[in-house]
Amino acid sequence: MDYKEIIASYADKPGGIIEAFHAVQSQLSYLPREVIAEAAQVFNIPVSEAYGVASFYSMFSTEPRGKNIIRICESAPCHVAGAAEVVQALERELGIFMGESTADGLFALEFTECVGQCQATPVITINGEPYLDVNAATIPGILAKYR
Repeated sequence: MDYKEIIASYADKPGGIIEAFHAVQSQLSYLPREVIAEAAQVFNIPVSEAYGVASFYSMFSTEPRGKNIIRICESAPCHVAGAAEVVQALERELGIFMGESTADGLFALEFTECVGQCQATPVITINGEPYLDVNAATIPGILAKYR
């Protein structure tokens, strides 16, 4: 299904633009300009307003990024439990820094706020799936599932 069909399928739903953006981004990993322009037309709003929705929410990206979105919680419990070491392990294993994507387009690294799993910190998510009690030694095995 192309992005125009996806957006059109949410046209009559309350909050449809957010759902449409989620659906498109799940296929493309980001929201290109043409997607935002199409959403503005379908939802009968100015392009600036559609862009405002796309850029306001941290789960959306308007820039190309890797297919598998790795987010690490940067809240206090994760920080105290060793999130900095996990970040270093992710960066070393992937050869990129936080906020970047791998050259092959397979991975992107991002920070996020609390994911509600403070009982088992540090926490990362990959495409929304949480990994609990992560440490530098567990990173290679976790990433292998997505390679």
